Amino acid sequence: MDNNGLIYGLEDRPPLKDTLFAALQHLLAIFVAIITPPLIISGALGLDIQTTSYLVSMSLFVSGIATFIQCRKVGPAGCGLLCVQGTSFSFISPIIMAGAIGGLPAIFGATMVGALAEVFISRILKYAMKIITPLVSGIVVTLIGMSLIKVGITSCGGGTAALENGTFGSFQNLGIAALVLVLIVLFNRSSNRYLRMGSIIIGITIGYVVSYFCGMVDFSNMPDYSLFNVPLPFKYGVSFNFSAILAFALVYVITAIEAYGDITANSLISGEPVEGEKFLKRAQGGILADGVNSFLAGMLNSFPNSIFAQNNGMIQLTGVASRYVGYFIALFLVLLGFFPIVGVIFSFMPDPVLGGATLLMFGTVASAGVKIIASQKIDRKATLVIAISFSMGLGVELYPEILSQFPETVKNIFSSGITTGGLAAIISNMVIRIKEE
Repeated sequence: MDNNGLIYGLEDRPPLKDTLFAALQHLLAIFVAIITPPLIISGALGLDIQTTSYLVSMSLFVSGIATFIQCRKVGPAGCGLLCVQGTSFSFISPIIMAGAIGGLPAIFGATMVGALAEVFISRILKYAMKIITPLVSGIVVTLIGMSLIKVGITSCGGGTAALENGTFGSFQNLGIAALVLVLIVLFNRSSNRYLRMGSIIIGITIGYVVSYFCGMVDFSNMPDYSLFNVPLPFKYGVSFNFSAILAFALVYVITAIEAYGDITANSLISGEPVEGEKFLKRAQGGILADGVNSFLAGMLNSFPNSIFAQNNGMIQLTGVASRYVGYFIALFLVLLGFFPIVGVIFSFMPDPVLGGATLLMFGTVASAGVKIIASQKIDRKATLVIAISFSMGLGVELYPEILSQFPETVKNIFSSGITTGGLAAIISNMVIRIKEE
Protein backbone atom coordinates (compact mmCIF):
# COMPACT_ATOMS: atom_id res chain seq x y z
CA MET A 1 0.00 0.00 0.00
CA ASP A 2 1.43 3.41 -0.97
CA ASN A 3 1.38 6.71 0.89
CA ASN A 4 -1.91 7.69 -0.69
CA GLY A 5 -3.65 4.71 0.85
CA LEU A 6 -3.81 2.93 -2.51
CA ILE A 7 -3.65 -0.82 -2.76
CA TYR A 8 -2.86 -0.64 -6.48
CA GLY A 9 -1.40 2.47 -8.13
CA LEU A 10 -2.00 3.82 -11.63
CA GLU A 11 0.50 1.60 -13.49
CA ASP A 12 0.13 -1.48 -11.27
CA ARG A 13 -1.26 -4.64 -12.84
CA PRO A 14 -3.42 -6.30 -10.17
CA PRO A 15 -3.98 -10.07 -10.32
CA LEU A 16 -6.90 -11.07 -12.55
CA LYS A 17 -9.24 -11.78 -9.64
CA ASP A 18 -8.52 -8.37 -8.06
CA THR A 19 -8.93 -6.65 -11.44
CA LEU A 20 -12.27 -8.32 -12.15
CA PHE A 21 -13.47 -7.54 -8.63
CA ALA A 22 -12.62 -3.85 -8.90
CA ALA A 23 -14.05 -3.61 -12.44
CA LEU A 24 -17.33 -5.14 -11.31
CA GLN A 25 -17.67 -2.59 -8.52
CA HIS A 26 -17.10 0.31 -10.92
CA LEU A 27 -19.66 -1.25 -13.23
CA LEU A 28 -22.25 -1.47 -10.48
CA ALA A 29 -21.60 2.15 -9.51
CA ILE A 30 -22.05 3.55 -13.02
CA PHE A 31 -24.44 1.17 -14.76
CA VAL A 32 -27.69 2.81 -13.70
CA ALA A 33 -26.21 6.28 -14.29
CA ILE A 34 -25.37 5.32 -17.89
CA ILE A 35 -28.80 3.91 -18.78
CA THR A 36 -30.89 6.52 -16.93
CA PRO A 37 -30.45 9.45 -19.40
CA PRO A 38 -31.63 7.45 -22.44
CA LEU A 39 -34.60 6.17 -20.43
CA ILE A 40 -35.55 9.73 -19.38
CA ILE A 41 -35.10 11.06 -22.93
CA SER A 42 -37.08 8.20 -24.50
CA GLY A 43 -39.94 8.77 -22.07
CA ALA A 44 -40.00 12.52 -22.74
CA LEU A 45 -40.00 12.02 -26.52
CA GLY A 46 -42.53 9.18 -26.42
CA LEU A 47 -40.27 6.62 -28.13
CA ASP A 48 -41.37 2.99 -28.44
CA ILE A 49 -39.85 0.15 -26.40
CA GLN A 50 -37.71 -1.14 -29.29
CA THR A 51 -36.12 2.26 -29.90
CA THR A 52 -35.66 2.82 -26.17
CA SER A 53 -34.01 -0.57 -25.78
CA TYR A 54 -31.63 0.18 -28.65
CA LEU A 55 -30.69 3.60 -27.26
CA VAL A 56 -29.93 2.04 -23.86
CA SER A 57 -27.77 -0.61 -25.53
CA MET A 58 -25.85 1.96 -27.54
CA SER A 59 -25.28 4.09 -24.42
CA LEU A 60 -23.57 1.10 -22.79
CA PHE A 61 -21.64 0.22 -25.97
CA VAL A 62 -20.34 3.77 -26.51
CA SER A 63 -19.46 4.16 -22.82
CA GLY A 64 -17.27 1.07 -23.16
CA ILE A 65 -15.40 2.47 -26.17
CA ALA A 66 -15.08 5.89 -24.49
CA THR A 67 -13.76 4.40 -21.24
CA PHE A 68 -11.13 2.39 -23.14
CA ILE A 69 -9.93 5.50 -24.99
CA GLN A 70 -9.66 7.46 -21.73
CA CYS A 71 -7.75 4.73 -19.87
CA ARG A 72 -5.54 3.45 -22.69
CA LYS A 73 -4.92 6.73 -24.55
CA VAL A 74 -5.36 6.53 -28.33
CA GLY A 75 -3.02 9.03 -29.93
CA PRO A 76 -3.50 12.39 -28.19
CA ALA A 77 -6.94 11.39 -26.89
CA GLY A 78 -7.28 10.05 -23.35
CA CYS A 79 -6.01 10.98 -19.89
CA GLY A 80 -4.37 7.62 -19.09
CA LEU A 81 -6.11 7.37 -15.70
CA LEU A 82 -8.70 4.92 -14.37
CA CYS A 83 -11.35 7.15 -15.85
CA VAL A 84 -14.86 5.94 -16.67
CA GLN A 85 -17.08 7.70 -19.20
CA GLY A 86 -20.81 7.48 -19.61
CA THR A 87 -23.90 9.27 -20.87
CA SER A 88 -24.00 12.80 -19.45
CA PHE A 89 -26.95 14.06 -17.41
CA SER A 90 -26.01 17.68 -18.24
CA PHE A 91 -27.39 17.38 -21.76
CA ILE A 92 -30.82 15.93 -20.97
CA SER A 93 -32.72 19.23 -21.31
CA PRO A 94 -30.99 20.34 -24.57
CA ILE A 95 -31.50 16.82 -25.96
CA ILE A 96 -35.24 16.89 -25.25
CA MET A 97 -35.40 20.37 -26.81
CA ALA A 98 -33.55 19.15 -29.92
CA GLY A 99 -35.76 16.06 -30.10
CA ALA A 100 -38.88 18.21 -30.05
CA ILE A 101 -37.48 20.26 -32.96
CA GLY A 102 -36.12 17.54 -35.25
CA GLY A 103 -36.38 14.16 -33.54
CA LEU A 104 -33.46 11.77 -33.08
CA PRO A 105 -31.59 12.95 -36.23
CA ALA A 106 -31.37 16.52 -34.82
CA ILE A 107 -30.15 15.15 -31.47
CA PHE A 108 -27.36 13.11 -33.03
CA GLY A 109 -26.36 15.96 -35.37
CA ALA A 110 -26.07 18.42 -32.47
CA THR A 111 -24.19 15.79 -30.44
CA MET A 112 -21.56 15.47 -33.17
CA VAL A 113 -21.12 19.11 -34.21
CA GLY A 114 -21.38 20.49 -30.67
CA ALA A 115 -18.61 18.12 -29.54
CA LEU A 116 -16.14 20.13 -31.64
CA ALA A 117 -16.43 22.91 -29.02
CA GLU A 118 -14.91 20.60 -26.40
CA VAL A 119 -12.22 19.47 -28.83
CA PHE A 120 -11.32 23.15 -29.34
CA ILE A 121 -11.18 23.81 -25.59
CA SER A 122 -8.72 20.91 -25.20
CA ARG A 123 -6.36 22.46 -27.75
CA ILE A 124 -6.24 25.86 -25.97
CA LEU A 125 -6.22 24.45 -22.45
CA LYS A 126 -2.71 25.81 -21.79
CA TYR A 127 -4.07 29.33 -22.18
CA ALA A 128 -7.37 28.51 -20.55
CA MET A 129 -5.37 27.45 -17.47
CA LYS A 130 -5.05 31.13 -16.61
CA ILE A 131 -8.82 31.15 -16.26
CA ILE A 132 -9.44 27.60 -15.00
CA THR A 133 -7.16 27.82 -11.95
CA PRO A 134 -6.85 25.16 -9.21
CA LEU A 135 -9.26 27.26 -7.11
CA VAL A 136 -11.84 27.22 -9.92
CA SER A 137 -11.40 23.50 -10.53
CA GLY A 138 -11.70 22.79 -6.78
CA ILE A 139 -14.96 24.74 -6.68
CA VAL A 140 -16.30 22.84 -9.72
CA VAL A 141 -15.33 19.44 -8.23
CA THR A 142 -17.01 20.36 -4.94
CA LEU A 143 -20.15 21.48 -6.79
CA ILE A 144 -20.14 18.23 -8.79
CA GLY A 145 -20.07 16.24 -5.55
CA MET A 146 -22.73 18.42 -3.89
CA SER A 147 -25.08 18.26 -6.87
CA LEU A 148 -24.67 14.48 -7.05
CA ILE A 149 -25.52 14.18 -3.36
CA LYS A 150 -28.99 15.46 -4.25
CA VAL A 151 -29.34 12.51 -6.65
CA GLY A 152 -28.06 10.13 -4.00
CA ILE A 153 -30.43 11.34 -1.25
CA THR A 154 -33.38 11.14 -3.67
CA SER A 155 -32.52 7.50 -4.30
CA CYS A 156 -32.22 6.87 -0.56
CA GLY A 157 -35.79 8.09 -0.11
CA GLY A 158 -37.06 5.75 -2.83
CA GLY A 159 -36.58 7.77 -6.02
CA THR A 160 -39.16 9.47 -8.23
CA ALA A 161 -41.55 6.51 -8.03
CA ALA A 162 -41.74 6.90 -4.25
CA LEU A 163 -42.34 10.62 -4.64
CA GLU A 164 -45.33 9.86 -6.85
CA ASN A 165 -46.89 7.12 -4.71
CA GLY A 166 -46.33 8.82 -1.36
CA THR A 167 -43.78 6.36 0.07
CA PHE A 168 -40.79 8.70 -0.25
CA GLY A 169 -38.69 8.71 2.90
CA SER A 170 -40.46 5.68 4.38
CA PHE A 171 -38.67 3.83 7.17
CA GLN A 172 -38.27 0.85 4.85
CA ASN A 173 -36.55 2.90 2.14
CA LEU A 174 -34.32 4.77 4.58
CA GLY A 175 -33.55 1.55 6.45
CA ILE A 176 -32.34 -0.22 3.30
CA ALA A 177 -30.24 2.81 2.28
CA ALA A 178 -28.75 3.07 5.79
CA LEU A 179 -27.98 -0.66 5.80
CA VAL A 180 -26.06 -0.40 2.51
CA LEU A 181 -24.18 2.72 3.62
CA VAL A 182 -23.20 1.25 7.01
CA LEU A 183 -22.08 -2.03 5.43
CA ILE A 184 -19.87 -0.19 2.93
CA VAL A 185 -18.27 1.90 5.70
CA LEU A 186 -17.69 -1.19 7.88
CA PHE A 187 -16.10 -3.24 5.11
CA ASN A 188 -14.12 -0.26 3.83
CA ARG A 189 -12.50 0.06 7.27
CA SER A 190 -11.33 -3.55 7.14
CA SER A 191 -7.60 -4.28 7.06
CA ASN A 192 -8.38 -7.11 4.62
CA ARG A 193 -7.80 -5.65 1.16
CA TYR A 194 -10.35 -7.94 -0.47
CA LEU A 195 -13.07 -6.87 1.91
CA ARG A 196 -12.06 -3.24 1.37
CA MET A 197 -12.09 -3.55 -2.43
CA GLY A 198 -15.35 -5.45 -2.22
CA SER A 199 -17.06 -3.02 0.15
CA ILE A 200 -19.32 -1.51 -2.53
CA ILE A 201 -20.41 -4.74 -4.16
CA ILE A 202 -20.92 -6.48 -0.80
CA GLY A 203 -23.06 -3.62 0.49
CA ILE A 204 -25.15 -3.45 -2.70
CA THR A 205 -25.59 -7.25 -2.93
CA ILE A 206 -26.74 -7.59 0.67
CA GLY A 207 -29.03 -4.57 0.25
CA TYR A 208 -30.52 -6.05 -2.95
CA VAL A 209 -31.18 -9.41 -1.26
CA VAL A 210 -32.72 -7.81 1.85
CA SER A 211 -34.93 -5.54 -0.28
CA TYR A 212 -36.09 -8.59 -2.30
CA PHE A 213 -37.27 -10.35 0.86
CA CYS A 214 -38.94 -7.10 1.95
CA GLY A 215 -41.07 -7.24 -1.19
CA MET A 216 -39.37 -4.26 -2.87
CA VAL A 217 -38.34 -6.18 -6.01
CA ASP A 218 -41.00 -7.39 -8.47
CA PHE A 219 -39.80 -9.19 -11.62
CA SER A 220 -43.35 -9.87 -12.83
CA ASN A 221 -43.44 -6.57 -14.76
CA MET A 222 -40.39 -7.36 -16.89
CA PRO A 223 -40.76 -5.54 -20.24
CA ASP A 224 -40.43 -7.24 -23.61
CA TYR A 225 -36.89 -6.26 -24.60
CA SER A 226 -35.15 -7.65 -27.69
CA LEU A 227 -32.51 -10.26 -26.90
CA PHE A 228 -29.70 -8.81 -29.00
CA ASN A 229 -28.78 -5.45 -30.50
CA VAL A 230 -26.12 -4.73 -33.14
CA PRO A 231 -24.41 -1.30 -33.34
CA LEU A 232 -25.34 0.38 -36.62
CA PRO A 233 -23.92 3.89 -37.33
CA PHE A 234 -26.50 6.53 -38.27
CA LYS A 235 -29.35 4.04 -37.85
CA TYR A 236 -31.86 6.86 -37.29
CA GLY A 237 -30.23 9.35 -39.64
CA VAL A 238 -28.69 12.73 -38.83
CA SER A 239 -29.74 16.36 -39.34
CA PHE A 240 -28.38 19.73 -38.21
CA ASN A 241 -30.33 22.42 -36.39
CA PHE A 242 -28.46 25.63 -35.49
CA SER A 243 -30.27 26.40 -32.22
CA ALA A 244 -29.80 22.80 -31.04
CA ILE A 245 -26.11 22.85 -31.99
CA LEU A 246 -25.58 26.17 -30.15
CA ALA A 247 -27.26 24.87 -26.99
CA PHE A 248 -25.15 21.69 -27.11
CA ALA A 249 -21.92 23.63 -27.76
CA LEU A 250 -22.47 25.82 -24.70
CA VAL A 251 -23.00 22.78 -22.49
CA TYR A 252 -19.92 21.11 -23.98
CA VAL A 253 -17.82 24.08 -22.82
CA ILE A 254 -19.11 23.49 -19.31
CA THR A 255 -18.50 19.74 -19.46
CA ALA A 256 -14.91 20.55 -20.43
CA ILE A 257 -14.61 22.43 -17.14
CA GLU A 258 -16.24 19.52 -15.32
CA ALA A 259 -13.85 17.10 -17.06
CA TYR A 260 -10.89 19.21 -15.97
CA GLY A 261 -12.18 19.09 -12.39
CA ASP A 262 -12.79 15.33 -12.53
CA ILE A 263 -9.31 14.68 -13.96
CA THR A 264 -7.82 16.88 -11.22
CA ALA A 265 -9.68 14.92 -8.53
CA ASN A 266 -8.77 11.60 -10.15
CA SER A 267 -5.09 12.57 -10.34
CA LEU A 268 -5.12 13.68 -6.71
CA ILE A 269 -6.75 10.47 -5.50
CA SER A 270 -4.42 8.35 -7.66
CA GLY A 271 -1.30 10.02 -6.28
CA GLU A 272 -0.50 11.75 -9.57
CA PRO A 273 0.56 15.42 -9.99
CA VAL A 274 -2.20 18.04 -10.27
CA GLU A 275 0.09 20.77 -11.60
CA GLY A 276 2.88 21.03 -14.17
CA GLU A 277 3.40 19.89 -17.76
CA LYS A 278 2.54 16.22 -17.15
CA PHE A 279 -0.81 17.12 -15.61
CA LEU A 280 -1.58 19.67 -18.36
CA LYS A 281 -0.95 17.06 -21.07
CA ARG A 282 -3.12 14.58 -19.19
CA ALA A 283 -5.96 17.09 -18.82
CA GLN A 284 -5.74 18.05 -22.52
CA GLY A 285 -5.92 14.40 -23.53
CA GLY A 286 -8.86 13.75 -21.22
CA ILE A 287 -10.90 16.72 -22.46
CA LEU A 288 -10.04 15.89 -26.09
CA ALA A 289 -11.26 12.33 -25.50
CA ASP A 290 -14.45 13.75 -23.97
CA GLY A 291 -15.16 15.57 -27.25
CA VAL A 292 -14.04 12.74 -29.55
CA ASN A 293 -16.07 10.17 -27.62
CA SER A 294 -19.16 12.36 -27.78
CA PHE A 295 -18.68 12.69 -31.55
CA LEU A 296 -18.52 8.88 -31.78
CA ALA A 297 -21.64 8.69 -29.60
CA GLY A 298 -23.58 10.78 -32.13
CA MET A 299 -22.43 8.48 -34.94
CA LEU A 300 -23.49 5.38 -32.98
CA ASN A 301 -26.98 6.61 -32.03
CA SER A 302 -26.12 7.65 -28.49
CA PHE A 303 -25.85 10.86 -26.49
CA PRO A 304 -22.98 13.10 -25.30
CA ASN A 305 -20.50 11.39 -23.02
CA SER A 306 -18.60 12.85 -20.07
CA ILE A 307 -16.23 11.64 -17.39
CA PHE A 308 -18.09 10.18 -14.43
CA ALA A 309 -17.33 11.75 -11.06
CA GLN A 310 -18.62 8.61 -9.31
CA ASN A 311 -15.51 6.87 -10.47
CA ASN A 312 -13.28 9.09 -8.30
CA GLY A 313 -15.19 8.18 -5.18
CA MET A 314 -14.87 4.50 -6.07
CA ILE A 315 -11.07 4.76 -6.39
CA GLN A 316 -10.84 6.44 -3.00
CA LEU A 317 -13.08 3.88 -1.33
CA THR A 318 -11.50 0.76 -2.85
CA GLY A 319 -7.87 1.88 -3.00
CA VAL A 320 -7.57 0.63 -6.62
CA ALA A 321 -6.35 3.27 -9.10
CA SER A 322 -4.91 0.95 -11.77
CA ARG A 323 -5.90 2.05 -15.26
CA TYR A 324 -5.74 -1.58 -16.39
CA VAL A 325 -8.95 -2.11 -14.44
CA GLY A 326 -10.49 0.36 -16.89
CA TYR A 327 -9.87 -2.02 -19.80
CA PHE A 328 -12.10 -4.61 -18.16
CA ILE A 329 -14.76 -2.03 -17.30
CA ALA A 330 -14.75 -1.04 -20.99
CA LEU A 331 -15.06 -4.68 -22.08
CA PHE A 332 -17.98 -5.32 -19.71
CA LEU A 333 -19.80 -2.21 -20.95
CA VAL A 334 -19.33 -3.17 -24.62
CA LEU A 335 -20.61 -6.70 -23.97
CA LEU A 336 -23.59 -5.41 -21.99
CA GLY A 337 -24.40 -3.18 -24.94
CA PHE A 338 -25.17 -6.28 -26.97
CA PHE A 339 -27.54 -7.73 -24.34
CA PRO A 340 -30.16 -5.17 -23.24
CA ILE A 341 -31.91 -7.72 -21.03
CA VAL A 342 -29.04 -7.34 -18.55
CA GLY A 343 -29.91 -3.68 -18.20
CA VAL A 344 -33.49 -4.56 -17.44
CA ILE A 345 -32.42 -6.78 -14.55
CA PHE A 346 -30.23 -4.03 -13.12
CA SER A 347 -33.00 -1.51 -13.53
CA PHE A 348 -35.06 -3.51 -11.04
CA MET A 349 -32.56 -2.68 -8.29
CA PRO A 350 -34.50 -0.62 -5.70
CA ASP A 351 -33.46 3.03 -5.54
CA PRO A 352 -32.58 2.94 -1.81
CA VAL A 353 -29.97 0.20 -2.44
CA LEU A 354 -28.17 2.31 -5.02
CA GLY A 355 -28.77 5.47 -2.97
CA GLY A 356 -27.01 4.11 0.08
CA ALA A 357 -23.90 3.38 -2.00
CA THR A 358 -23.86 6.49 -4.19
CA LEU A 359 -24.48 8.89 -1.31
CA LEU A 360 -21.15 7.92 0.20
CA MET A 361 -19.32 8.00 -3.12
CA PHE A 362 -20.69 11.40 -4.04
CA GLY A 363 -19.64 12.71 -0.65
CA THR A 364 -16.06 11.64 -1.32
CA VAL A 365 -16.11 13.58 -4.60
CA ALA A 366 -17.16 16.74 -2.75
CA SER A 367 -14.43 16.16 -0.15
CA ALA A 368 -11.84 15.84 -2.95
CA GLY A 369 -12.94 19.27 -4.19
CA VAL A 370 -12.64 20.75 -0.71
CA LYS A 371 -9.12 19.31 -0.52
CA ILE A 372 -8.15 21.07 -3.77
CA ILE A 373 -9.58 24.38 -2.50
CA ALA A 374 -7.81 23.97 0.84
CA SER A 375 -4.47 23.50 -0.96
CA GLN A 376 -4.75 27.08 -2.29
CA LYS A 377 -4.11 30.35 -0.46
CA ILE A 378 -7.51 31.48 0.79
CA ASP A 379 -7.13 35.27 0.70
CA ARG A 380 -9.92 37.87 0.41
CA LYS A 381 -10.27 37.34 -3.34
CA ALA A 382 -10.47 33.56 -3.01
CA THR A 383 -13.07 33.93 -0.25
CA LEU A 384 -15.24 36.11 -2.49
CA VAL A 385 -14.87 33.76 -5.46
CA ILE A 386 -15.83 30.76 -3.32
CA ALA A 387 -18.77 32.61 -1.78
CA ILE A 388 -20.17 33.81 -5.13
CA SER A 389 -19.71 30.43 -6.83
CA PHE A 390 -21.28 28.33 -4.09
CA SER A 391 -24.11 30.81 -3.55
CA MET A 392 -25.09 30.88 -7.22
CA GLY A 393 -24.40 27.21 -7.93
CA LEU A 394 -26.24 25.84 -4.91
CA GLY A 395 -28.89 28.56 -5.28
CA VAL A 396 -30.13 27.34 -8.69
CA GLU A 397 -29.71 23.75 -7.53
CA LEU A 398 -32.03 24.34 -4.56
CA TYR A 399 -34.44 26.73 -6.30
CA PRO A 400 -34.39 26.25 -10.09
CA GLU A 401 -37.61 28.31 -10.21
CA ILE A 402 -35.40 31.42 -9.94
CA LEU A 403 -34.85 31.01 -13.70
CA SER A 404 -38.54 30.69 -14.56
CA GLN A 405 -38.72 34.10 -16.28
CA PHE A 406 -35.75 33.43 -18.57
CA PRO A 407 -35.97 31.98 -22.11
CA GLU A 408 -36.05 28.18 -22.32
CA THR A 409 -32.53 27.94 -23.77
CA VAL A 410 -31.10 29.97 -20.89
CA LYS A 411 -32.96 27.83 -18.36
CA ASN A 412 -31.65 24.66 -19.98
CA ILE A 413 -28.07 25.83 -19.70
CA PHE A 414 -28.09 27.42 -16.24
CA SER A 415 -30.46 25.10 -14.39
CA SER A 416 -27.43 23.01 -13.42
CA GLY A 417 -25.66 24.17 -10.28
CA ILE A 418 -22.39 22.94 -11.77
CA THR A 419 -22.86 25.11 -14.84
CA THR A 420 -23.91 28.24 -12.97
CA GLY A 421 -21.39 27.84 -10.16
CA GLY A 422 -18.58 26.94 -12.56
CA LEU A 423 -19.18 29.97 -14.77
CA ALA A 424 -19.51 32.17 -11.68
CA ALA A 425 -16.16 30.86 -10.44
CA ILE A 426 -14.45 31.58 -13.78
CA ILE A 427 -15.91 35.06 -14.23
CA SER A 428 -15.46 36.20 -10.62
CA ASN A 429 -11.89 34.87 -10.57
CA MET A 430 -11.12 36.92 -13.69
CA VAL A 431 -12.95 40.10 -12.70
CA ILE A 432 -12.25 40.49 -8.99
CA ARG A 433 -9.04 42.34 -8.25
CA ILE A 434 -8.00 42.97 -4.65
CA LYS A 435 -4.72 44.52 -3.63
CA GLU A 436 -3.62 42.74 -0.50
CA GLU A 437 -2.07 44.98 2.16
